Amino acid sequence: MIALTAIVLAATGVYCLLGLVRFHLYRATSLDLTLFDQMVRGFASFSTPTSPLRGETLDRGMDFVQLGEHFSPILAVLAPLYWLHDGPETLIVAQAVLFALAIPPLWLFTRRVLGTGSAYLVVVAYAVSWPVAQAVNFDFHEVAFAPLLTAVMIERFNAGRYTATAFAAVALLLVKEDMGLMVVGFGGYVALQGQRYTGILYMGIGMLYTGLARSIFIPSVGGDPGMYWAYGQLGNSVSTVAVKALTDPLSILGTFFTPEIKVDTLALLLWPVLLTCLFSPLMLMALPHLLERMLSDRLHWWVTDFHHSAFTVIVLLCAGVDGASRLIRWSRRRQPGLGERTASLMWAAGACAIALTLVPRFPFDQLVRPDFYEKHPDVAAAEQAVTAVPSGVVVEAVNHVGPHLSARTTVLLWEDKPPKAPWIVADAVRLAYPWGSTERQQQRVDELIGLGYQVVFKSEGYVVLHRG
Repeated sequence: MIALTAIVLAATGVYCLLGLVRFHLYRATSLDLTLFDQMVRGFASFSTPTSPLRGETLDRGMDFVQLGEHFSPILAVLAPLYWLHDGPETLIVAQAVLFALAIPPLWLFTRRVLGTGSAYLVVVAYAVSWPVAQAVNFDFHEVAFAPLLTAVMIERFNAGRYTATAFAAVALLLVKEDMGLMVVGFGGYVALQGQRYTGILYMGIGMLYTGLARSIFIPSVGGDPGMYWAYGQLGNSVSTVAVKALTDPLSILGTFFTPEIKVDTLALLLWPVLLTCLFSPLMLMALPHLLERMLSDRLHWWVTDFHHSAFTVIVLLCAGVDGASRLIRWSRRRQPGLGERTASLMWAAGACAIALTLVPRFPFDQLVRPDFYEKHPDVAAAEQAVTAVPSGVVVEAVNHVGPHLSARTTVLLWEDKPPKAPWIVADAVRLAYPWGSTERQQQRVDELIGLGYQVVFKSEGYVVLHRG
């Protein structure tokens, strides 16, 4: 257990290092770190979890309840941490801890199925996996809870602890409105394991919850349930897509694999477990989320960037472990002399090796490069710009500056819209979301000055503007 604890602590340290360095060197962004910081601060103060920043970007106003975009009430459990430290760094550290805490249940599951040696190799593969790296590198998201909860669900079910499994499944539903679909997939797996009625119950609860979240919970707090409907090419509702899947399955299959970038992402998800996940019924748990991503019309859901793959990384690893075990048992029946533990170690070593060889392609590679830690003059200028903004005001801030003002001001995103705040922190040199060019950013600064804003600070492209 000492070795396992060391792996958990090392993973937590690496995730914290990557996230906090990015934050302190102004590489974190308001979308989405400030968004979640505002939301959790609302929970922490026993008030409504609003996000003025997200509300204004959606033209819903500063009182927009963030649960109306994604229904993630589980974020309320992070509120007590804000009583210790009120700021977005708290979310970065909490995310690091949550990702690392998935390691013990993954280790227990793998040890039970493949043995102790294989378990250590598999948890290392998870700790350095590219889906976790991408999530840690992209600020903070509710996905931080998914690896831990899916690992607990799978491990506790495998151990025959069905009450704990159910509690983890309920908690997973609270992570995001579409997690009901993952519970549906888990129900399919449970049914195939011989617990037909329990599996059907999980599937029913998962479908019911997702339906309620979209049709009742999200609209009840002022959200639009159709905001993330991204399947217009297939139909305008779930029912029409279902009919199309039954009447024209080849079209659905073609959509799943085209354009080619989807195949690249799927390969990077499946190859790290040597494709053995395809031989496990646990793949049913990951399938709904993969379908949700690959059938959509949104590029950022298909790619390996961002945090989306972290929702299924544990499921795919556990399915890989289970699939490898099934293949090894099948091989032993055909070749009785094959050593099961040896074969298990070989598979786990292969999975670990693949995970390690992928590290240079993804964000953990930054940690071994000295330039990642360098503080350039523009960072010092950004710090001065932040200092120039007084506490307690409403400020529109460029995307990569907003998180540094969020703890003491009401931050909105600086966009190409009529100004709504008396204070603005602009960047006329570095391209920032959602701007299309730095030329337009500089032009907008000039326009704001023409509207009566006074320049309070200017250095390295950063401009702080104020209008009384």
